[in-house]
Amino acid sequence: MFYGVGAAMKLPFDTDDGIGTRATLGVIVLETDETLEPEFARMTDLEGVALYHSRIPMVAEVRPDTLAQMEADLPAAAKLLPPWLEFDVIGYGCTSASSVIGSHKVAQAIQSVFPRARVTDPLAAIIAAGRSLGAARLGFVTPYVANVSARMRGRLEDAGFAIAGFGSFEEGNDRVVARITEAAISEAAQQVAGAAPCDAVVISCTNLRCLRIIPEIEARIGVPVISSNQALAWHMLRLAGVEASLPQFGQLFEQN
Repeated sequence: MFYGVGAAMKLPFDTDDGIGTRATLGVIVLETDETLEPEFARMTDLEGVALYHSRIPMVAEVRPDTLAQMEADLPAAAKLLPPWLEFDVIGYGCTSASSVIGSHKVAQAIQSVFPRARVTDPLAAIIAAGRSLGAARLGFVTPYVANVSARMRGRLEDAGFAIAGFGSFEEGNDRVVARITEAAISEAAQQVAGAAPCDAVVISCTNLRCLRIIPEIEARIGVPVISSNQALAWHMLRLAGVEASLPQFGQLFEQN
């Protein structure tokens, strides 16, 4: 037998400042990316830091033309972030596309929706990380096909870095990139670091699984490692004024 209840009680409640009392961060992730969100969840798991994601269309094949298309899609992706939030920093999670589009155009596209937010991307973050670490000569590891790697390499050289050693998996399919093993990435970084003296090794691409093995690689090669996701999260936190030291994610996270 059903026993009815009276009218619903209107319950009192209080409000507060929400989750992002220290920083409110947004990140635009590629449709094909499988790695950025899990790695960012670890690096931004800090009291008072709120992280929100949006996705942007991207096909599996990483080529200059498919990367360039995202410039037009960035405002629509930014609009899918909660519009009432005051974002401190919004990151765009694609290293290779940032190299094709240009960091200033990435910022313009996102700031057309959130004009008060600071904006960064993996290319800008890697450059900032290299300078913070005092690195002049970089080892450079990518998964990209040759013309995409060349564009990224050129951007780093334009920023004043010398590329001491370079190696690529030369894989154009993003789904495959996400499945390159940590052991293969570690071995690649060691090979590139051993090719010529360098001050740091850059492991480029947000879809490569690097975060867990960065300390291991650093211990073996004796210089800092800068990965796309690690640099982007570090740069976003620092731009937002969060200076937490997180050495478990590499030497970079000891820099302010």
